[in-house]
Amino acid sequence: MMQLVTIAGQFAAWWTARLAASAKNPENARLATVIFAVVSHNERRQAQKTSMSQQANAAGQPARRDLANAIRALSMDAVQAANSGHPGAPMGMADIAEVLWNDYLKHNPANPRWPDRDRFVLSNGHASMLLYSLLHLTGYDVSMDELRNFRQFGQRTAGHPEYEPEMGVETTTGPLGQGVTNAVGMALAEKMLAARFNREGFPVVDHRTWVFLGDGCLMEGISHEACSLAGTLKLGKLIAFYDDNDISIDGDVSGWFTDDTPGRFESYGWQVMRDVDGHDSAAVAAAIDAATAETGKPTLICCKTVIGYGAPNKQGSASTHGAPLGEDEVAAAREALGWDYPPFEIPSAVATAWDARERGASDEAAWAELLGAYATAHPELAKEFGRRINGELPEGWASFADAAIARIDAAGANMATRKASLVALDAFAPELPELAGGSADLTGSNLTKHADSTVVTGDDASGNYIYFGVREFGMTAICNGMALHGGIIPYSGTFLVFSDYARNALRMAALMQIQQILVYTHDSIGLGEDGPTHQPIEHVASLRLMPNMRVWRPCDTVETAVAWRDALERRDGPTSLVLTRQGVPHQPRDAEQIGSIARGGYVLRDSAGDPDAILIATGSEVALAVAAAERLAAEGIGARVVSMPCTSVFESQAAEYQDAVLPPAVSARVVVEAGATGGWWRYAGSSGEVIGIDCFGKSAPAGELFEHFGFSVDNVVDTTKSIVTK
Repeated sequence: MMQLVTIAGQFAAWWTARLAASAKNPENARLATVIFAVVSHNERRQAQKTSMSQQANAAGQPARRDLANAIRALSMDAVQAANSGHPGAPMGMADIAEVLWNDYLKHNPANPRWPDRDRFVLSNGHASMLLYSLLHLTGYDVSMDELRNFRQFGQRTAGHPEYEPEMGVETTTGPLGQGVTNAVGMALAEKMLAARFNREGFPVVDHRTWVFLGDGCLMEGISHEACSLAGTLKLGKLIAFYDDNDISIDGDVSGWFTDDTPGRFESYGWQVMRDVDGHDSAAVAAAIDAATAETGKPTLICCKTVIGYGAPNKQGSASTHGAPLGEDEVAAAREALGWDYPPFEIPSAVATAWDARERGASDEAAWAELLGAYATAHPELAKEFGRRINGELPEGWASFADAAIARIDAAGANMATRKASLVALDAFAPELPELAGGSADLTGSNLTKHADSTVVTGDDASGNYIYFGVREFGMTAICNGMALHGGIIPYSGTFLVFSDYARNALRMAALMQIQQILVYTHDSIGLGEDGPTHQPIEHVASLRLMPNMRVWRPCDTVETAVAWRDALERRDGPTSLVLTRQGVPHQPRDAEQIGSIARGGYVLRDSAGDPDAILIATGSEVALAVAAAERLAAEGIGARVVSMPCTSVFESQAAEYQDAVLPPAVSARVVVEAGATGGWWRYAGSSGEVIGIDCFGKSAPAGELFEHFGFSVDNVVDTTKSIVTK
């Protein structure tokens, strides 16, 4: 095969030279450059794979088991030094990792952000020393001192991997099942970007997503949600290794996990490699070869392993899972493995064999050459690809967004904010081809499918809309993976009350500070007859409590458009858009007020003179506050109305602005929001009142419910008068 590729390369060189020399036409010269780059790219990749496979057999090279034992030694030593951690899985999966990372994984330790690198996800994140060992050994910026200080304050080598792209950690894992679900999102993003940008002879997006997972990941329900969808979407470049060691923290899993896992995944539409010996490098390599040959299905490689492999008195038992081996067992493992080196020492021959920097640089250089030829052949596509991969908004975005919001304001439409969200999507999406998302089987209710949406399927991934099915948790974590991959701005939709299903994936997005837009509709008792099972009460307050989660509850079309714009421009965390089912009126504003919406809170309606009271409201209750202020004015009480669509953004403003909106001297304050009251008392103060709901709702028409729970003009007026006259 190597000879054929070389001959092809020689032919390409001859042919391109002849093309360039025989004609003055610049197009021929351009075509010559393109052909040579494509063939050169393919030749280099094949040559490097051949070189890697030959490396293990080269005279004087360390044996594969010695290379794997470097992982085992570093892992057990780091856990022992920390007196905390999980040595069993790294020791059990070391042989699998050695084959994958040395012979198959496409990556460049010198540039962890290389766009066309393979993605590697350690879903069983408790095995973090496996990942840190691999990163150190292959040449990433992970020092031996960081391994020595595993799990210590201020170190990047945390107990569970935390997203750190500069050191090669692709996602935060630890909550089991989410890593493999992130990997599904990464593989989906790769497939969508490849469908959008690749052209014949130019596979500029061409990488795989590899994931390690264990019994715990498979027991978590999210793995079903994600892996089922991965099969339906035919994610052929997703390859998962199941560490089938029969052990979890409580012991032998046969007492609680007897699933036919291979059969389960085959039913999803995956290719499954059964009963692969995870300690036989040749068997692992053969399984990987079969996995990479299958392009229409994701692959699960079921690897039988021994947890804590090499620890003679503890291997195969739960005692290796989540605790240090102990000094005596570490010494015994060294002897059993034939590892005659002190802690945190890697012999030079082993270190050299692991070092992937030269190979990685060559891989990336070949891709860069291909990309250069692609830019010559398809300049507009290349420009768009670069913009999206770099996470940049289109040129002229600010002016475009300003004009879109101005049009929405001029229309002055009265509608539910979930419909206003669709209006905003229809306005912004044509300018943002990277915007992709969907709904958890509530498309017609969430209104997430905009006019330019086309559906992503297993056979055609060129679209931008995903039917996630009833999979709120899986949907949210998949979108996290798409965001982590890059090149896509993901959004997802469901009822606000069902954000509970997705809670931990929301937390991971906030923890990783990654962009995702969460469209949460049916935001209160205003959804009516479906009753308390579907009526959110504590949800908005709960989302606001989550660090780095930005929560917008807009009151009309204009605030909704501004909220969408903020979410689209934000790159350092997720955004929840909390939207009504019921209609709300458009609020008139001047240009300064429209500009102030983006500050999270602003004066929507002011009193004639200094205010006697301040009414603070969000979402559907803003109109109620405005109506109450008008009646209070007729009774001689000046009430300022402050719309507060996003408390966290408002609280990030300068103190001078906050005090201008909410003058400290005005202590008569009434907050109105159809949800839990707890978070609002810091605004109301000891002299104020909060009109909210601290109990579950009821099944009834929305109008009756609002009246029953005190969301009426009469109640807001009476409450305000009671505190003004105190």
